[in-house]
Amino acid sequence: MYLFTRLKVELYRHLKALSWQGLLIILATYLLLSWGLLCLADEDALTGQDFLYWMVVTASTVGYGDLSPSTQAGRWLTALFIIPAGLSLFAVTIGRVAAFSAHQWRKGIMGLKQLNLDDHILVIGWDGKRTPQLIKLLLLEAAQHRKRRVCLCVTDELENPLPGEIDFVRTESYNQDADMDRACITRASSIVIDTPSDDQTLVCALYAWQRNPKAQIIAYFRDESIGHLLQHHCPSVECAPSVSVEMMAKATMDPGSTRLHQQLLNASDGMTQFSILYPAQAPAIRFDQLYGPMKMQYQATVLGVQRPGDAHLTLNPPLDMPVEPGALLYYIAHQRIHAIDWQQLQQSGA
Repeated sequence: MYLFTRLKVELYRHLKALSWQGLLIILATYLLLSWGLLCLADEDALTGQDFLYWMVVTASTVGYGDLSPSTQAGRWLTALFIIPAGLSLFAVTIGRVAAFSAHQWRKGIMGLKQLNLDDHILVIGWDGKRTPQLIKLLLLEAAQHRKRRVCLCVTDELENPLPGEIDFVRTESYNQDADMDRACITRASSIVIDTPSDDQTLVCALYAWQRNPKAQIIAYFRDESIGHLLQHHCPSVECAPSVSVEMMAKATMDPGSTRLHQQLLNASDGMTQFSILYPAQAPAIRFDQLYGPMKMQYQATVLGVQRPGDAHLTLNPPLDMPVEPGALLYYIAHQRIHAIDWQQLQQSGA
């Protein structure tokens, strides 16, 4: 009995150290050898179409009893070879699958997996107070518009703060190709950069623009002069400065301004600011032909227009201002308007 137990322990130890390829070869050999020995034992009922079913049930010691050896040789073969060897192989295989699944899940939590994302929002950088709120708002916006996935990329020693809700990548540096490729930076449609320092944000923004110049890149700077420097080299990058001082000054002169701006930026609370592209194939029209019909048909108020190729937008434009095809319209509404009947809108405003 001791020898049998010792052999079982040694067999399990060697099986545990096997590669996946080696384990598959041993499983195939075990099944072929079992089938051949059962054939020699004249176990015709066990070597037919129910062979795999009976092997799994027997090797796992479930033993339903609907099939069993009918010959003395078959019973000894099952007791001395099929069950002991099969039980070890079954335990090792199940253990390997469970360990592999747990390892892959852990890699995802730790941000070490290679992701496969496309048209996603990539958030680069981590701030314990600001980033969680940013991700919350992005998830809310993404759920209402195109349902894009959000991926957080950090260099900090932390785990995925929202497992199951966002994708997560941890890197050594924000300008290493191999690390950033795991976050699929070249396939992101939007890149939001908010690192602990403006210098790091500047380097990261330059790198992101070089890897994916077609993406919408937004960089947060505490020092606006660095943002101006970045836009001089990368005009398509949108720089988001800190406006806390301006907000306090505005609230001082116009009480309630902070609540107004917070509501305009928060998609979960009342009227919110959105944008929509005026179709490139649509004819040019005057601003007043959009302003009234948008309010009447969609309960939306158009606030401003950004002309094609213009880096600046015009807020509260004059009613006779032309709106050209490809212009970006900014409006406030209760929720994002996904489809506008532009032809009907033009007819209403004519």
